[in-house]
Amino acid sequence: MDSAPVAASGDRRLDLMHGEYKVPGGKLVVVDFDVVDGVIRNPRVAGDFFLEPDEALDDLNRALEGLPAASDAKQIAAAVTKGLRPDAVMLGFSADAVAVAVRRGMTDATTWSNYEWELVHDPAVAPRLHLALDEVLATRVGEGRRKPTLRFWEWEESAVVIGSFQSVRNEVDPDGAERYGFEVVRRISGGGAMMMEKGSVVTYSLYVPAELVQGMSFADSYAFLDDWVLQGLRSIGVEATYQPLNDIASPAGKIGGAAQKRLGSGGVLHHVTMAYDLDNEKMLEVLRIGREKISDKGIASAAKRVDPLRSQTGLPRAEVIEALKQTFTGLYGAMPGSVTADELAEAEELVASKFSTREWLYRVP
Repeated sequence: MDSAPVAASGDRRLDLMHGEYKVPGGKLVVVDFDVVDGVIRNPRVAGDFFLEPDEALDDLNRALEGLPAASDAKQIAAAVTKGLRPDAVMLGFSADAVAVAVRRGMTDATTWSNYEWELVHDPAVAPRLHLALDEVLATRVGEGRRKPTLRFWEWEESAVVIGSFQSVRNEVDPDGAERYGFEVVRRISGGGAMMMEKGSVVTYSLYVPAELVQGMSFADSYAFLDDWVLQGLRSIGVEATYQPLNDIASPAGKIGGAAQKRLGSGGVLHHVTMAYDLDNEKMLEVLRIGREKISDKGIASAAKRVDPLRSQTGLPRAEVIEALKQTFTGLYGAMPGSVTADELAEAEELVASKFSTREWLYRVP
């Protein structure tokens, strides 16, 4: 965001604001505006979107003129919707997108291009250490001690990773987990349980500064942070889409899910697991997937919910990951990196003090 306070005549305070928002799967929306004495003035909406008729652009600007600068995204979107002529057609963006761009202009929001990115794809570590690394690396990015990072996980052990607020008893069948060799671990983000069988999942974590998603709702930030992976999946023939709140899907079925945690350091952890291959019967023996959970999906069996990448692409797992790495690098210029010895040591300490303890695992029995 580029903004600068300017002294206006009569001691009125004038702030020049600039907000941008790239709609996931859509177009760029840019809003430049002034804030005079706490009110939006002289708004200028622009972007590579499509809008008909031409005069509707004036509607957008008039709808924003005079709004209190303290308006939240919902209030801004409502004003835009109300201000548009009935025959207006918005393609590649929406009233909500305009609202997000305005809110990002009000903050110290940044874009992907503001950062030097690091891409990490290290050898496999234990599941608990993966979870500890997530906390350590996200914290360090928030503190400015590490560049924003994309990290792909490798697996030599299988695990069930449950969400921060889930009940172990409700989510995992202990007999099934033991029979098939799945360790049960708890992550720091919310969301649902994931069955991570070694060699059968593609998992990555993004560690980003909070400024990258400033002005966005949690729902907006999920889609925003994973727009690149949809492009990567499409490059290998998967018609990937984002299904709110946190699913990556295709016409053939769900591929994976995302979870997110915003830390006090100013770092944001956003991680995703996608099914590369899946043993449906094993999943139903390891996870307790209740009828209530799957009833809103419009299907009769949880085994039909997921369609893995192997069946959709025919590609080896390593080639899928390589395609995703190439997409991210092509978009954001990421450079290869690795977890440092110091970061690994800190994560190992966190495993001992937190992620391997019964107190953490059974914080919700």
